[in-house]
Amino acid sequence: MELRHLRYFVTLAEELHFGRAAERLHIAQPPLSQQIRQLEGELGFELFHRTKRNVQLTEAGQVFLGEVQQIMRQLQQAIQVGQQTSRGEIGQLVVGFVSSAAYNILPIILRTFRSYVPGVSIELHELTTDQQLEWLREGRMDVGFLRPPVEENRFSCETIFQESLMVALPEAHFLASQSDLCLTSLANELFILFPRILAPGLYDLIISVCQQAGFSPKVAQEAIQMQTIVSLVAAEMGVAIVPASLQNLQRIGVVYKTVEEPTPKVSIAMIWRKNETSPTVQRFLEVVRQASQSW
Repeated sequence: MELRHLRYFVTLAEELHFGRAAERLHIAQPPLSQQIRQLEGELGFELFHRTKRNVQLTEAGQVFLGEVQQIMRQLQQAIQVGQQTSRGEIGQLVVGFVSSAAYNILPIILRTFRSYVPGVSIELHELTTDQQLEWLREGRMDVGFLRPPVEENRFSCETIFQESLMVALPEAHFLASQSDLCLTSLANELFILFPRILAPGLYDLIISVCQQAGFSPKVAQEAIQMQTIVSLVAAEMGVAIVPASLQNLQRIGVVYKTVEEPTPKVSIAMIWRKNETSPTVQRFLEVVRQASQSW
């Protein structure tokens, strides 16, 4: 039994006329009659009562028609789901992000992707840069947003966002009233910083900026997440150099100051496995690239 036999049967059951059914199917009437006979022979029961003047479904034919129509609907649904999957329009993505991405690019990316591809479910995980690399190696994550650079050749990496550095000060700090700061004024301050292993690129950049200003920062406290660093600044545990988008984290007790000296931009990169073949991942990458053009 082939799918065409079922199509022929359903069409004839709808028309109850061999001539009209054959016309709809774009075949001659004798082959249609022959195919229906073959189907009945394989099934072992008659589907139609035939006379010279009309064609009627048998009782078994009526029951069989209902089941076949359900099969056809399921087949059509399977085709549709397959097509959507091949276009990356349905499925699930596991996405990692560094905490600071939640204050700049991530909301825009998620909103844009959901508007274009509502059928894909996204599972989000807030992870440090080193954790994201580990998850990608283990196949636990599809796409990440982290702080470059990434040295491993097994991954593809694209910079999608750049921003300046700022200084986060306790609100009561004596420098808080200034509109912007010279980094040398922080030479004697205690700093709050994250461990280098979590994001070596950003860590080295912050240390380099301080050294270019003539001092090495005295790290009084380490914290993993950017929001924790800002909270410790609010608690007057020290000062911090942070990406500018952290201003979007409205934390009572903290003020942000621009830096007088020109400083390098800090980046967020999108990362995924080079051998990735998932259409859903490819669709996500396309949407992120499109969204990044407006930043």
